[in-house]
Amino acid sequence: MLKGRLGLETARVPHADRHGCLWLRRGNLTVEGGTLRFRTAGSDALAAGDYGIPFQTVSVIVLEPGSTISHDALRLLARHGTGLIVTGEEGVRFYASMPFGQDDSALARSQVRTWSDAEKRLHVARRMYAWRLGEVLPSDDLNVLRGIEGARVKTLYRSLARQFGLNWAGRRYDRNDPEATDRVNQAVNHGSAAIRAAAMVAVAATSTIPQLGFIHEDSSYAFCLDIADLYRESVCLPAAFRAVRESERSPGEPLERLARRASARALTDQQVIPSMIDRIKSLFNQAGTSP
Repeated sequence: MLKGRLGLETARVPHADRHGCLWLRRGNLTVEGGTLRFRTAGSDALAAGDYGIPFQTVSVIVLEPGSTISHDALRLLARHGTGLIVTGEEGVRFYASMPFGQDDSALARSQVRTWSDAEKRLHVARRMYAWRLGEVLPSDDLNVLRGIEGARVKTLYRSLARQFGLNWAGRRYDRNDPEATDRVNQAVNHGSAAIRAAAMVAVAATSTIPQLGFIHEDSSYAFCLDIADLYRESVCLPAAFRAVRESERSPGEPLERLARRASARALTDQQVIPSMIDRIKSLFNQAGTSP
């Protein structure tokens, strides 16, 4: 057998996270001799070299910027039931995913059963609020829960503004013109896009159904918004305020780029996407437990 072939102890194999998600950037994903290979010029996460990809330990391949993939590689991924997700750096943008992955629909079926039962659906919504706010709230009324959440987020905005020495005049967002607001609100918009993309990666990786949300309802990715909101206060907002502060020290840098980088660092440092996947599995493996 040649060095680098699948299963050989001396093969150079990149590391997948605990959920079998393998992140690759700045390289070419191809097939040689029936084996999936990744040749990379190197990045912070992976040294330059030629790597064999072991299908038995990888459930999803996440391609980041600077990567290309061959037709043969796509065919091999499909044959082995390995998922493919295409993202921005560190998952701050979500571009595409293949509509298949591991041959297991248990989470999706549990999500549908939970979503279609009014009592279980409310239970999951309350559990999400408990995770987000750090306590089980007494009300069963979603409108009341949304009101409590809104008040706490307003307090957090003011606290972050004081922490970073920035002016805050309230949340303002125009869907038709997101840039038509102050710089802090612009950064929050960019941070929100990043955390939403991370949630889309987690939902795609678990093969759950993005349209079936428990707090959000109308969006075609309502469940992604539910998951993103679990990390808005701890990840998205601090990164946004930090980016505005950095922009004052680096006026030549576009705010969007700074916000994207700050979000990427937070996603990586806090292992947000693996945590999201854990949360999704917990929701539907234990849908009947208390919040």
